[in-house]
Amino acid sequence: MAYQAGGQRSAPRPVPESPEARAYLQDYAVLLESTPFPSLVVDHVWDVVLTNTAFESLFRDVSPHPTAMPGDNFLRFVLFHPDAGTVLGDHESSWCLPMLAHFEAAVQRHGHDLALQAIRRDIAQDPIMDAAYRQGLPHWIRAVGEGALEHDGAVRPLLHPDPRWGATDCRIVAETPKNLHDMGYSRLTMVLRESRRPAPAPRRPRRTAAHLMVVPSPES
Repeated sequence: MAYQAGGQRSAPRPVPESPEARAYLQDYAVLLESTPFPSLVVDHVWDVVLTNTAFESLFRDVSPHPTAMPGDNFLRFVLFHPDAGTVLGDHESSWCLPMLAHFEAAVQRHGHDLALQAIRRDIAQDPIMDAAYRQGLPHWIRAVGEGALEHDGAVRPLLHPDPRWGATDCRIVAETPKNLHDMGYSRLTMVLRESRRPAPAPRRPRRTAAHLMVVPSPES
């Protein structure tokens, strides 16, 4: 489920106005850098505010894209970047659908946000993604339950470019201190796990909407 998104990248979010908030973010960036695991801070539309070196290393082989780079907007990367499945294992079920669920929740809270509206338009322009959003997502939520929508604690597969990790899993840990929360930001860390997964099979060609696995067949 990759799509060359035609929309514009989300407009840069303004930096906090107060010197204290800006200083806090600068110090928080130092803290972020101290963890060996990929970690990022995002706002309510998943525009990326901060990342660390481990995050950049995880996505170092991702090709350039005008609107969906992982360090710009992580939601757009998961949904629209053609290379997302080369790093995010079980891309559709483990990453796309949970992110679509969080996108839907964000739309319910901030429906008038221009960045969210732009993402919705890009989803609508892709038949596969639109089918996943309108048909596959409700079917998936019924199948896995509401608990699967939470990022914190979720274990998801990764294909790390560093052979020391390779095909592995990460546990998503969401930890947002009060100061970040008050700025409208959230932090996620991908804690890499020592257990190794079998090497994935070669990626299949992109399916048409009629063969999207997450969308139930008409007779279902």
